[in-house]
Amino acid sequence: MNQQEFQGRLEQARGKVKEWTGAITGNEERELAGKLEADAGRTTALNQAAIGVPDAQMQAVLDQLVKLGAKPVETLSVAAARSNPTPADAVVALLQARGQQALPQPVAKIENRTIDGATGPLQARIYWPQNAAAAELQPVIVYFHGGGWVIADLDVYDATPRALANGAQAIVISVHYRQAPEHRFPAAHDDAYAAWQWALHNAATLNGDPARIAIAGESAGGNLAASVTIRARDNNLQVPVHQLLVYPVTDYSFDTPSQHENKGAKPLDTAMLPWFYDKYLARPEDGSSPLFSVLRATDLRGLSPATIITAEIDPLRSDGEAYAQRLTTAGVPVRYHEFKGVTHEFFGMGAVLDKANDAVELASSELRQAFQHGQAPLV
Repeated sequence: MNQQEFQGRLEQARGKVKEWTGAITGNEERELAGKLEADAGRTTALNQAAIGVPDAQMQAVLDQLVKLGAKPVETLSVAAARSNPTPADAVVALLQARGQQALPQPVAKIENRTIDGATGPLQARIYWPQNAAAAELQPVIVYFHGGGWVIADLDVYDATPRALANGAQAIVISVHYRQAPEHRFPAAHDDAYAAWQWALHNAATLNGDPARIAIAGESAGGNLAASVTIRARDNNLQVPVHQLLVYPVTDYSFDTPSQHENKGAKPLDTAMLPWFYDKYLARPEDGSSPLFSVLRATDLRGLSPATIITAEIDPLRSDGEAYAQRLTTAGVPVRYHEFKGVTHEFFGMGAVLDKANDAVELASSELRQAFQHGQAPLV
């Protein structure tokens, strides 16, 4: 309740009391005002609890995104959405506003190259970790960026592969899959599966260990990573030693608790989800496919152990939580963690968010443990 609404209710109450009693004393007025003010406070608290409150560091990034002129994606054309300021841009702007250099986290080496996709070459960026023993084969992570299968690229999601390479002490292959609406479902999913196969066959050429390959993704990329894991199991292909799913899409749904709670959240609000789905899915029925809605897969047994990270203030929070529950029920080891006071896209903001660094360390720790065990290649 805002101040104007409060004053309106107070005046209405005064009028009603005067109608009933013909007069209102000063003490009665003060008592009534106090009750209404307390009611307003309770209403405000309930509203804040429903949508969540970004912590100070997160709010600073969101404020910068507003200053950059970012517009709601669901109001834009695809071309305009692809040039819209991103949360990554907001991080850079925030650092510059503080007089700090916006330098990426250093890694040992980066190489841009093409890899085999489902129907042709894909752009990929490969990151080698700092402080790795040169004589030893390194574990590998195949990573898929976010962007709703429509927007964003390797540059927008450059921070996460850097952080995971150093944190997990692994080679990270960041894959740019085909995007919609030029390439609709299942194009991105087919490319992700092809990229996984490429990594299995080519890890050794990168000084990577074919027996220790994990998979990871954020948002739409988390959806791709989860889907590849199921597909590899179903096709008797080597499955990842671990799957890292960061606020993943797991179901074609418009009625989850977190969607209702975060209708006005930023940078991802509930209204953006159907915009992305409409651009990627060739028809609504495709959303029911377990290739897309991994939560609807009949059997989740035998999948890779998972780390699932979600953000409190995110329409996709319920997707990650529900998938963690399904995996656990199927006997799959799961580490699930919801980070409070942060929003969608927080994971790659370690330059300005302490909780992003905490999330990366949690993910890296789980990956390092998985890499200690490895598995025999099946290809």
